[in-house]
Amino acid sequence: MSSRSTADAAPLAFWKRPWLGVLSRSLAAIFGGYALAASTGALMAVALPMARSQAVLTGMLTAIVICACAALWAFAVRSAWKAWWGIVTPAVLMALATWLLRGAA
Repeated sequence: MSSRSTADAAPLAFWKRPWLGVLSRSLAAIFGGYALAASTGALMAVALPMARSQAVLTGMLTAIVICACAALWAFAVRSAWKAWWGIVTPAVLMALATWLLRGAA
């Protein structure tokens, strides 16, 4: 007989349901993709060496592509953890770079 009872295994079984992975990836694609696109657009608006209006427009157009790529990434990797890691890490790094560049200007 196993040392674990079925009552102990029930909470663990809940977290292994496939729909939770799909939900997590969907949230990563929606909210993480938005954060990544916003930080990309902001960084490009601050960092590009051109007129501010042109830099903002370029950043916004690039952000649309980045958001679509983030959604593709969320469902292309093997696990939901890698999806979150691959989207949130660059978003945070770009937000930090934007903050540093904005403070330097």
